[in-house]
Amino acid sequence: MIIDYTNLEKKLNIKFKNQNLLVQSLTHKSINSNNNYEKLEFLGDRVLGLVISKKLLDIYPDERVGVLDKKFAALVNKKTCLQIARSIYLDHYIITLNSKNKKNIIEDKIISDCCEAFLGYLYLEKGFDVVERIIYLLWKDHITNSIITQVDAKTKLQELSLKKFKKLPIYKLISNTGPRHRPFFKVAVKLINTKYFFGEGNSKKDAEQNAAISCLINIK
Repeated sequence: MIIDYTNLEKKLNIKFKNQNLLVQSLTHKSINSNNNYEKLEFLGDRVLGLVISKKLLDIYPDERVGVLDKKFAALVNKKTCLQIARSIYLDHYIITLNSKNKKNIIEDKIISDCCEAFLGYLYLEKGFDVVERIIYLLWKDHITNSIITQVDAKTKLQELSLKKFKKLPIYKLISNTGPRHRPFFKVAVKLINTKYFFGEGNSKKDAEQNAAISCLINIK
């Protein structure tokens, strides 16, 4: 089977050599039960995970593991892989029984799986440095979006209070009820010349955040 990969090569600034392996990375088991993308997908998933993990540690050296794990999950999940695959029209090269249909309908899962398989192919043919460069290229916008984190409500309220009144918000613990293993806090917050706004939560921190949210909504 002769397939023209010129456009894909131009997008990635790369030249494919082992086209048999490339075809395998984009072939569904409905076409070939033995020589398909599944094993390359297994490899590519690990390659993607390593590259993204390394990048996140570079960007967030002091971040907690729980936060890194959430960012990681968002960057390597099937939805993101699907978006990446479609951004380079990888789905146009996938070979399935459905792809022979005039409508060329290919399931989203197959497209995202092939994205990982394609990365596995790149790793085997070009090595880690090249596949790392390509992942950074393709995931650039998604990585950038992971950096843009929303400022929490307490911080926003503090900035607003300092700007308008040159003083910090005033927080007041109203109550702390419930058993020790499941406490329930109620907190109030006010600015200069405002009434108190209330928030509740299973920790004092959460209650303060919710009170700050209530204050921000009402004063605006």
